[in-house]
Amino acid sequence: MKTVLSHGVTITGKKSLTLGLFCAILLLFSHNAFAQAFIDAEYGMVFTGYNDVQVPSDDGTRFSLKDDIESDTAFAPRMRLGYTFNRHTLMFLAAPLTVYGEGTIDKQITYRGETFEAGTKVQSIYRFNSYRITYRYNLIDKGNFLLAAGITGKMRDAEIRLIGEDGSAGRSNIGFVPLIHLMAQWKFADKFSVLLDMDALVTPYGRAEDALLALQYHQNEKTSLRLGYRVLEGGSDGGGDVYTFALLNYITVGLTTQL
Repeated sequence: MKTVLSHGVTITGKKSLTLGLFCAILLLFSHNAFAQAFIDAEYGMVFTGYNDVQVPSDDGTRFSLKDDIESDTAFAPRMRLGYTFNRHTLMFLAAPLTVYGEGTIDKQITYRGETFEAGTKVQSIYRFNSYRITYRYNLIDKGNFLLAAGITGKMRDAEIRLIGEDGSAGRSNIGFVPLIHLMAQWKFADKFSVLLDMDALVTPYGRAEDALLALQYHQNEKTSLRLGYRVLEGGSDGGGDVYTFALLNYITVGLTTQL
């Protein structure tokens, strides 16, 4: 069974089951008098800071999806459904991202056994869809300042593909990554606050960071608007298999409202 979301994102049966389990958890806590559901929508303009790839990492060519093949500006939506009960919050996030690029390469590139000759035009597709479940706990809640921490389970659906004049090559990967979650909010005025929201983890095998810094306007007790900067950075050096590290910068607008 497959469930198709907007922008061509497909969630497999396992991901649909994950969403169903998350909704069941929300219903379980719905009797709590202090429980509150919310929805968070975000839309971002995405710029590539760097995006370096080498597959295989032992004898492939290291190339850049910014310098060798110029990546276009991308536009990426995010949707998050959450439920807060007492000091606890559960959230499910869907964050699709696809960045396209094109350029005439000035060096020979060998990628996944396919050779792209210097002087030829090559197109690129960088896909990094993310689906996450997060639990966090409010450590400090003093009205104008909130600090919360927790854990995130992230399912990534990624692909890097090159398309040349005589052939194409790609590498796709679906994997699970545990992350540390942190959120801090300081309400410095009656209707304005600063928000830091992030998932991150660094290991000997790679790293992943997804962090938002935003200025929020609280329209009323239930709804807030925001303007912010998001950074998505990370990658892995998996021995002889793959080397890939990317930095993506977002300018974002967002809306959070209680249901």
